[in-house]
Amino acid sequence: MSSKSELLFEIYQRLFDRFGPQGWWPAETPFEVCVGAILTQGTNWKNVEKALNNLKEKGLLSAKALYKVDLHTLAELIRPCGYFNVKAKRLKNFIHYLVEKHDGDVERLRDKDLMEVRQELLNIPGLGKETVDSILLYALDYPIFVVDAYTYRILHRHSLAPEETTYDELQEIFMSNLPQDLYLFKEFHALIVACGKTYCKPKAPSCKECPLENLL
Repeated sequence: MSSKSELLFEIYQRLFDRFGPQGWWPAETPFEVCVGAILTQGTNWKNVEKALNNLKEKGLLSAKALYKVDLHTLAELIRPCGYFNVKAKRLKNFIHYLVEKHDGDVERLRDKDLMEVRQELLNIPGLGKETVDSILLYALDYPIFVVDAYTYRILHRHSLAPEETTYDELQEIFMSNLPQDLYLFKEFHALIVACGKTYCKPKAPSCKECPLENLL
């Protein structure tokens, strides 16, 4: 085992000991995970839950139901999650892809090669790497590590990633130094988010209370 692998496992264990299992992603169906992944960018999960509940109350939390909804109505329903006009367009783009290419069935994406389905999703206008990888990991159970702002911040502050490190480079750190374990990837990402929200904040981080204090 390389020193980088050992360090990553040390980070994981410290976070797990502090926060425990996260049970992330909260959703009733894989499709709900996909919608949540698109809506959560740039906002907190409580706002996403409000938007998801609006869709549920109208009986619209399915691909074929959302396919028939006009853009303005959809934007109003997801208003609580912020940037609702932009997110409505992104969600519609995903819905059109899913209905027109896969009959609205998320499960059909499981039959594809990981890199093939990842590229298909990345080709959908408005879907970036973090959103796509969240869908792949949490909705479709593909073993791929999700990178976000918390990941970058934590690794950068512990001198594990230079300031100019890209998404792909950060992802490769985890993919190359950890076993391709679905549970590990899900739990690790969720624990990093928990640490980022609780301690490793953009300004005034709580380093002395953080379980990663004196890591190196």
